[in-house]
Amino acid sequence: MSRPDFPRTILEFQARFGDEKACLDYLLECRWPEGYVCPRCQGRSAWPLAARGLWECAACGYQVSLTAGTVLHKTHTALHLWFWAAYLMTTGTPGISARQLQRQLGLSRYETAWTMLHKLRRAMVNPERTLLTGEVEVDECEVGGPEIGRRGGRSLTARAAHVVVAVEVRGQGSGRVRMKVIQDASGDTLTGFVMDTVARGAIVHTDGWMGYAPLAKKGYTHRPRSQRAAKKAGDTDPVLPRVHRAISNLKTWLRGTHRSVGDEHLQVYLDEFTFRYNRRGTPMAAFQSLLGLGTTQAPTTYRQITAHDSGPDPAT
Repeated sequence: MSRPDFPRTILEFQARFGDEKACLDYLLECRWPEGYVCPRCQGRSAWPLAARGLWECAACGYQVSLTAGTVLHKTHTALHLWFWAAYLMTTGTPGISARQLQRQLGLSRYETAWTMLHKLRRAMVNPERTLLTGEVEVDECEVGGPEIGRRGGRSLTARAAHVVVAVEVRGQGSGRVRMKVIQDASGDTLTGFVMDTVARGAIVHTDGWMGYAPLAKKGYTHRPRSQRAAKKAGDTDPVLPRVHRAISNLKTWLRGTHRSVGDEHLQVYLDEFTFRYNRRGTPMAAFQSLLGLGTTQAPTTYRQITAHDSGPDPAT
């Protein structure tokens, strides 16, 4: 049985998820599309404990919350506000910042909006997602620092993070994308990223950086192309156009929607961009995907999110 249908317009969404009961009913359909199944005894019969938001198995008495194990786990924020946050995050072309979400939902505290978005971001990576296939373009970039005075395209600038990006080739267009924060552009690092991201046997297009040289011995057809040599030869065919387009879109999105992102949280912003980019043709379906992925992710607490920093960045 498939997931429940999803509203196609903002007016339909408002009518569909106007109160807590409607949201709970939707979560029930998403969690058990073929009917209730007890996590403990696999029983098929249960009754709701409405006052506590739980379902109790008729066979063994085990009680389970519809939000257990999801990004909504133990939330004190109303479910309809969570639904709106997920909707605004997944369907709007530029996404939404915590400041914007706070204003849109009328939240009293900025930290609430910031935490909601970060919990949703951490539900965007499917642990079972498949590797990229076919032909793939791979390149690195710097994110977060002034990109000036670069030597050979790889000199790190102050406060810049190093990011590697892979994009599937789909004719003249792009397929799926993967992005990861890396510590350096060494052969071990870049080869490791490709091996974790791209299926063996794929054709991997890169520039002439020697860090990609080991790929030919790792089961890939490596096709390097020097940007400098192409320019000297007067070759007008762009080098790695798809991955460069994805990198440009990423930087524009970070500057436009979030203004700035701290290094400690950059990976989850890359995960959000990846999630949205890979579902750019079906933005409405992304909302359902986000809730579905949330059931496979361990819930994240505010303490865990802020464990390595001083808390929310007011710029995002």
